[in-house]
Amino acid sequence: MSSEPAGGQIITTTPSATIMASSQLAGSSTPSTTTTTSTTVAAEIVGSTVAGIKETMKTLITTPTARTTTTTSMATPSTTTISSVSSTAAISSSLANDPTKQSVADLSSSLQHFGIVDYCVFVLMLIICAAIGFYFGFIEKKQKKKGQKGSATEQRRGSEALDYLVGGRKMKVFPVSLSLVASFVSGISLLGTSTEIYVYGTQYAFILITLALSGVISWYVFLPVFCNLQLTSTYEYFEMRFGKSIRYFCSILFTVGMILYLPVAIYVPALTFNQVSGIDIHTITPVVCVVCTFYTCVGGLKAVVWTDAIQSVVMYGTILIICIKGTLDLGGLGAVLQRNWEGGRLKIPDMTWDPTVRLSMTSVIIGGTLHKIQSSDVNQMSLQRFLSLPDMGKVKQCMFLFTTLLVFLLFCCCYMGLLSYASFYDCDPLVTKLASADDQMPTILVMRILGVIPGLPGIFVAGVFSAALSSLSTGLNSLACVISEDIIKPVLKNPLTEWQTGFMLRFIVAFFGLSCIALVFVVEKMGTVLTLATMTGAVTMGPLLGFYICGVCMPWVNGKSTLIGGVVSFLTLGWICFHAQLGQMQGLVRHPKLPVSVEGCTYDYDNSTLWERQNYTPSERNIYHLSFMWYTGFGGIICCVVANLACLLCGTNKLEDINPDLISPVLHRFLPARRVEVISAEMEPLKMEKGKDEILNFKKSLDVVE
Repeated sequence: MSSEPAGGQIITTTPSATIMASSQLAGSSTPSTTTTTSTTVAAEIVGSTVAGIKETMKTLITTPTARTTTTTSMATPSTTTISSVSSTAAISSSLANDPTKQSVADLSSSLQHFGIVDYCVFVLMLIICAAIGFYFGFIEKKQKKKGQKGSATEQRRGSEALDYLVGGRKMKVFPVSLSLVASFVSGISLLGTSTEIYVYGTQYAFILITLALSGVISWYVFLPVFCNLQLTSTYEYFEMRFGKSIRYFCSILFTVGMILYLPVAIYVPALTFNQVSGIDIHTITPVVCVVCTFYTCVGGLKAVVWTDAIQSVVMYGTILIICIKGTLDLGGLGAVLQRNWEGGRLKIPDMTWDPTVRLSMTSVIIGGTLHKIQSSDVNQMSLQRFLSLPDMGKVKQCMFLFTTLLVFLLFCCCYMGLLSYASFYDCDPLVTKLASADDQMPTILVMRILGVIPGLPGIFVAGVFSAALSSLSTGLNSLACVISEDIIKPVLKNPLTEWQTGFMLRFIVAFFGLSCIALVFVVEKMGTVLTLATMTGAVTMGPLLGFYICGVCMPWVNGKSTLIGGVVSFLTLGWICFHAQLGQMQGLVRHPKLPVSVEGCTYDYDNSTLWERQNYTPSERNIYHLSFMWYTGFGGIICCVVANLACLLCGTNKLEDINPDLISPVLHRFLPARRVEVISAEMEPLKMEKGKDEILNFKKSLDVVE
C-alpha cells in the first residue's frame, strides 16, 4: 500500500516477495506430511498436541509464543539480524492453545465501535458543510444583489469570476489560514505521517523545520510578485513573463495532476470509514463527493474557505483528543518516549550528502524546503487563497499564522506515530495483518484508545474526512480557475457574459466532482492508479518549481530556454519516478526498516507475513533509490540548470526590457535603475485599479517605452 507523509504525494511500498519456510505445520494438508513431521517429535509430545494440529490444519493459523523480533540493519543494507525461531515443542504447545485464542478477523470486528452517536457526529459535519455552501450560494448572493439594486454603481465585468474564484479579494486572515492548513493536510497525509514515524522513526519529523524555512523564503521572494499583480490564476504570470506556450504547459500539468489525485484523496479516508464501521466504500464515497461538490459548486471560494475552517477545527480537536488520552492510557509522556527509545524510533536524519539515502539531513532540509515552497506556498491552490486577501499586509499575516498552525498540526501527527509504536511495541499490527495496510495504523490506534467512548470514533472519522473534503473542494475550485482562465478563455473570440462565466465555473466543478465517484472504482480495481497519481504529483511539481524560480529570480532567462528546461526536467523526473515506483512494486527497491516485535500478541495470526518480515533485506542503492524528499527539488534544479544552459543557444533577455513587477523585489537592486523608475511609476495606477486585462495590455506596450 501507499502512504503520503504531509501534503506530498509519495508512495512507500512494502515488498510482497514471499519466502516460504521449508517446513510449516500450518501448511500441512496431507497425511504423509503429518506423518513425516510427527516422526521428528517425541511420542509423548505428539499425543498431547494432535488435537491442536488438526485444528490448525483447518484454520491455517500459527501463533508462536516465543519472542520473535525482526531487525533490519540501518548501517549495512545487506545485513539482516533475525532472532531464533521457536522450537518444535514450543510451537506444538502454542498450537494446543489455539482454540482458546481470538482470531485476527474477530479482533478486527470487535474494534468496530461505530455506533449511532458516531454516525450522528459524522452526518452533522456533512450537514454543516452543505449549509455553508447553501448560504454563500443563495442567501448571501441574494442579499448582495439586493444591495446592488439600491446602488448607483453598475456591476463591473468579471466580478462573477472574481467573487467565485477569489472571494472578491475581501476574505479574512484567520479563516483563510485555517483553509490553507486544511487544504495542505489531506486525508492521505493525516494518516500517512503517523505511519511514517511508526515504520521509519522520527527522521521525517525534521520536516517541521523546513515549513518555517519555506515560509520565510516565500514571504520575501515569491508572494510579493503574485500579490502585487493581483492575478486570478497564477499561470497568467507565466504568459506575462514567458509567453502563452509555458502558460498552457503549466496549466495542463496542474490539471492532469489534480484529476489523478482527487479520487485518491477521497478513497483513502473511505477505507478508514470502512474499517471502523463496516460500510462499503462505494456507499460512503458518493455521499461525500455529492456534498462536497454541492457546496463547492454553489458557494465558490467563500464556501470552500469557511468549510475548510470548520473542518480544520475538527481535525485539531480529533488529534488533540487522541494524543492526550492515548498518552494518559500509556502512563504519561515518559512511558511513550521510553518505549520509542528502546524500539529505535527516536532518530535523526543521516548526516550524508548521498541523495539515495531515504532520509538524510540534506534531503530533509534542502529537498524538503524546496518541496514545501512548491506544494504549500506557490502552487495554484495556495496562491488562490492568498490572493483572496485584500492587501500584502494581510497576506503576510496569513502566511505567519498558516505556517504556525501547520507546524503544530504536523507535530501532533508525528506524535501520533510515537503513540502508535508505544501502544503496539510488542505486537505489530502490520505483521499480524490486524492492519491490512500501512495507512490503517492510525485507525487501529484510534479504535483502541477512543472506541469505548461513544461519539469519539465519529469525531475521528469526521476529522479524516474533513481533510479529504478540504483537499477535494480546494482542488475542484482550483481546477475551475485554471481550466476557465488558462484553457478556455484564451481561445474564445468574444468575452463571456457574467451568467455564462458563472455557469461555466459551476459546470467544471460539478463535472470533475461527480467524476470522482466513478474514478474511485478505478482506484480500487487498479492499484497502479495510486502509483500513477503519486508519480504524477512528484513529476509535475518539479518542473513547476523550476518555472517559478526562473520567472521570479532569473530575469535573464527567456521563454524558450525555460520551456526546454521544463521539458527536460519533466522527462528526467518521470523516468526516475516511474522506475522507482515499478521497482518498489516488484520488490526491487527496498528501504531499511526498524525492528518490530510480536512477543505480546494474544491473538492468532497468519505466520506467513512474519516469515516475509524476517527475511526482508534492503536492496543495494542506485539512482532509483533517490529520496522522495528530493523529487520536487531535483526537478526544479534540473529545470533551472538546463534553462540557463539553453540560454547559450536561445539567447537571453535584456534586463532593461524586463518589467520589474514580474521579478522578486529582492532582485530589484540589480535591475537598471531608470527602467525600474519609469515602469514602476507607470504601473502604479494599473495596480491600484487591479485590472488584469489592463496589465496585460500594458505589458504589450512596454516595447515602445524608453
